[in-house]
Amino acid sequence: MADDLFGAAAEEQLSRRAPLADRLRPRTLDDIVGQDHLIGPEQPLRVLIESDTLSSVILWGPPGTGKTTLARVIAGHTSKAFETLSAVTAGVKDVREVVARAEQRLGERGQGTILFLDEVHRFNKAQQDALLPSVESGLLTLVGATTENPYFEVNPPLLSRSTLFRLRALDPVAARDLIGRALAAEGVDADEDAVEHLASRANGDGRHTLTSLEVAVALARQRAGQDPAGDARARVSLADAEAALGTKAMRYGRDDHYDVISAFIKSIRGSDPDAGLYWLATMLEAGEDPRFIVRRLIILASEDIGEADPMSLVVAVAAAQAVEHVGLPEAQLNLSQAVIHLATAPKSNRATTAIGAALADVRDRPSSGVPAHLRDGHYQGAAKLGHGVGYRYPHDDPSGWVPQEYRPPEVAGRRYYEPTDRGHEARIADRMRARNDRSTPTPDELA
Repeated sequence: MADDLFGAAAEEQLSRRAPLADRLRPRTLDDIVGQDHLIGPEQPLRVLIESDTLSSVILWGPPGTGKTTLARVIAGHTSKAFETLSAVTAGVKDVREVVARAEQRLGERGQGTILFLDEVHRFNKAQQDALLPSVESGLLTLVGATTENPYFEVNPPLLSRSTLFRLRALDPVAARDLIGRALAAEGVDADEDAVEHLASRANGDGRHTLTSLEVAVALARQRAGQDPAGDARARVSLADAEAALGTKAMRYGRDDHYDVISAFIKSIRGSDPDAGLYWLATMLEAGEDPRFIVRRLIILASEDIGEADPMSLVVAVAAAQAVEHVGLPEAQLNLSQAVIHLATAPKSNRATTAIGAALADVRDRPSSGVPAHLRDGHYQGAAKLGHGVGYRYPHDDPSGWVPQEYRPPEVAGRRYYEPTDRGHEARIADRMRARNDRSTPTPDELA
């Protein structure tokens, strides 16, 4: 298998040692990266763990964020007995056995018990119900771990008796920190572009990052061992990182970042879904932050589409939520759908021009303030000041609209929003025209 991806020598190196992710598994709270919002200095979870006052908790987060690791650190800090079950293989019988041992410990030694239940969402309702009495009484302190939304997957009674802590996907900064620690532990150097490539492909998963780095290190060591001098220090190159990940790193400089996002937005504005998808794929392959991409889509939905297709903003915001809840690579499907919807939607920039014109008037035209009939008339004495007098309640009219001035006289009649005749905005234009035909009050209306 000389032509195998790893090479025979690299494969042998990997097989002789425990996985890097296991060898570097954190043993203290300070060793855990990417979760400072929970276990940083003075943060709530850290305080509870270090004071050994932890009550039942649910740890929710994507794979590779340290849920199991955190449970092991808790085990090292507590004076309670620590039991572990996996909901994948355990059943009600196993739960009952844990409960029996917990009762025995408490009765004989006064020692409490923490139960770490991995993949808690895999327990069905009956299995979760079997835990409830022991959690409710305090016999068991539950530490549940799940990658699924606990509000959907954990029984409400059990969830209500637990504190929910959400672990975040590792961002590139945390991934680089993790890679740096691993390189130091392995005694290996790495080129900056190799580290950047591995970090950008971490997808929030520390375990995956370390597994990929381990393969890259094995390749670098194999190459160093072939050096005629025999004393070369292994150094992970970009080629090693690419081979470990099975992907090519796109050269993507600062100028490219701005040029590609510009082409992306202009393609969607120009109603070309294929071009939009091409530039989306370019950014994803280059490791662009999907949150940056989706933020631009949200802006575009109002800037270039607006009321021509009001659902476009909903679609863009939903894509942003999908990026947060699902993450890459699966979220690329949601991004693709959003790009197609926005590119094929009717276009209007009138929301953009409208707020621009209104801001210009606010800045440039002095105002006499809120007209008297629009001022708050609910408090005692308001009527004596003329506040609210003459205000006409639109719902009293069968049409739900009455002709009435809502602006100071200095800007009365100024038009900021001029709808197009495209998409949903055409209906808005018709409705506004019909209202404008009624905009001149009759003598009766003025009485």
